[in-house]
Amino acid sequence: MMENSPREAGNTVPEVSAFLDYLARERRYSANTVRNYRQALDAWVSTLRRGAAGAAVDFAGADDRAVRSHLIELQRAGRGKRTLHLHASALRRFYRFLLQRGLAAGNPFTGVALPRLSRPLPVFLTEAQARRFLDGPLRRFKSGEIDRPEALRDQLAFELLYGGGLRVSELVGLTWGRVDIRSAVARVLGKGGKERLVPLGRTAQALLHECVRGQPPVPDKQVLPGVNGRPVTAGWVQRRMKRYLALAGLPANLTPHKLRHSFATHLLNAGADLRAVQELLGHASLSTTQVYTHVGVRRLKEAHQKAHPRA
Repeated sequence: MMENSPREAGNTVPEVSAFLDYLARERRYSANTVRNYRQALDAWVSTLRRGAAGAAVDFAGADDRAVRSHLIELQRAGRGKRTLHLHASALRRFYRFLLQRGLAAGNPFTGVALPRLSRPLPVFLTEAQARRFLDGPLRRFKSGEIDRPEALRDQLAFELLYGGGLRVSELVGLTWGRVDIRSAVARVLGKGGKERLVPLGRTAQALLHECVRGQPPVPDKQVLPGVNGRPVTAGWVQRRMKRYLALAGLPANLTPHKLRHSFATHLLNAGADLRAVQELLGHASLSTTQVYTHVGVRRLKEAHQKAHPRA
């Protein structure tokens, strides 16, 4: 059984294990994404088992009534609108998988009615806040709190997140074989194993040069040096970021993904082309990137209301 197979309700269901294995091995979904799919499937398996006489799970026999009952049950359990949409999306994908393999005759989650989902605007740092945050590792080094290698590693991590718009999973998975320091470009593996080219800023380029000074990099080694002999993880980056947020006087609930939001917002505010930003972020759909234009419009409206006498 694969590493990311379900451990709870779905762990005895071969269809679920096969689907999660397909996502992880063939589609190359991240561990976090596979985990989210597993949670949705475990909840659905539990619903079907409660409605069945025995322990067997009849995916093909599920109808619209079972779907409605399942969604109502999720809401009673306190699941929010966004979680409902994520679960329904995961289960639609699961049934498409079953249909392709002749294990179901239809997809009961197609066209299911869901609560309207409002799309909140991305949270991001201002340019001044980003500068203050990025100055943190150098400030801690100058004050003697950390040594140079530690400051270099921390600064490089945040420069790649903000300067390159990387997802935290892309950051920790980036290896030296995918970085061309001379050309200042990295080949990043994004969602679904899709590769994109990410330009590296002058600061990131200088930090990378310093990392390999005097020793050629090992192609399959992580760009970010490990901690205590162990590879750097997404959790480590998040915890490290909280320390520098406190140092910069910024909210502790900001995440590495907010640096990606800041990257996109600052590019568009400076006049970057929307489709170019889409490519830099690795978005499959332009509509996903367009949310950042709304951030810019909101900022302009606020400035207009504050400054214009006829606003």
